[in-house]
Amino acid sequence: MAAVGCWTHRQNSKSIYILFSSQKMTPFKLLWSFILFIFTVNHCIADDDHEMEEFLKREYSLTKPYQAVGSLSSSHWELMGDAMVTTEQVRLTPDMQSRQGAVWSKLPCHLTDWEMQVHFKIHGKGKKNLNGDGLAIWYTKERMQKGPVFGNKDNFTGLGVFVDSYPNEEKQLERIFPFVLAMVGNGTISYDHERDGRPTELGGCNAMVRNLKHDTFLFIRYVRRRLTVMIDIDGQHEWRDCLDLPGVRLPKGFYFGATAITGDLSDNHDIISLKLYQLTVLRSKQEEEDQEEEITIPSVDNMELLRLGRTEEGMSGLAIFFTVLFSMLGCIFLVVVGLLLYGHWNENRRKRFY
Repeated sequence: MAAVGCWTHRQNSKSIYILFSSQKMTPFKLLWSFILFIFTVNHCIADDDHEMEEFLKREYSLTKPYQAVGSLSSSHWELMGDAMVTTEQVRLTPDMQSRQGAVWSKLPCHLTDWEMQVHFKIHGKGKKNLNGDGLAIWYTKERMQKGPVFGNKDNFTGLGVFVDSYPNEEKQLERIFPFVLAMVGNGTISYDHERDGRPTELGGCNAMVRNLKHDTFLFIRYVRRRLTVMIDIDGQHEWRDCLDLPGVRLPKGFYFGATAITGDLSDNHDIISLKLYQLTVLRSKQEEEDQEEEITIPSVDNMELLRLGRTEEGMSGLAIFFTVLFSMLGCIFLVVVGLLLYGHWNENRRKRFY
């Protein structure tokens, strides 16, 4: 997983070499190829600076044939609600109304740096905007508690990454659903259903994941207190950036889980696999000292600034129209007043002169 990005850049470098080797190179193509080459080299150098090794942690992973799922003491995962295991997937909810289900790890995770690869599928008979409600991937203090947040309790403590497939907020036009978003809760923050989680989201991206014939993946990485979320939903085996945010502080010892919920609208919400990798990261002395600080409550640095920026970004549509309109009217008013004053001053000056 960690090498996916570098592999893509090596392919780009090969293409650039072919371009440079071509004898029929216009100056524009030569300049563009040089810029692309510099960008690729810099990006690979950045990747090398953050080079890390990964190790699959099977005790925290959920894979076929799902032998580790069940109520036995030797099982690592436990089902809840309407969730059921088949030979092909863990179905969190069937395509039926008013269902919710979950699968939770029994083992608390004490890894410092990790990444989770989620192979999932959302499908059903409902047409566009007539399906719901979505699924969530969790890393939280609480486990096995039913609730309204995609099948988990509200006011949770930890990280939630949501694949929201139905828009609850009316009169919103700029966001296309399904939508992937992330949220960090400290046990007192409520998820706002009416606004699709916007007041507390850390960021996100649209992801057209329903009823696809190819595999769909979600990638969650937590390393150096940086949260990265990517998606692979186009069948091209390429990750697309969704969220990249530093300053995310998550305690150790929380539980991984996946939940889903349906209401008046429904879908099949399937988990094919959850693969957790431990990352070994080279750290500077300062980073090692910072890492020794124990985190007990999940938090995000500069969260207020994030919310302020999101509020400013939220000025769209009608608000932007009136802002621009009144600004233009104000400018026109000032110009007219200035012209009148100048005309009056010029007339007085002319009379004094003659």
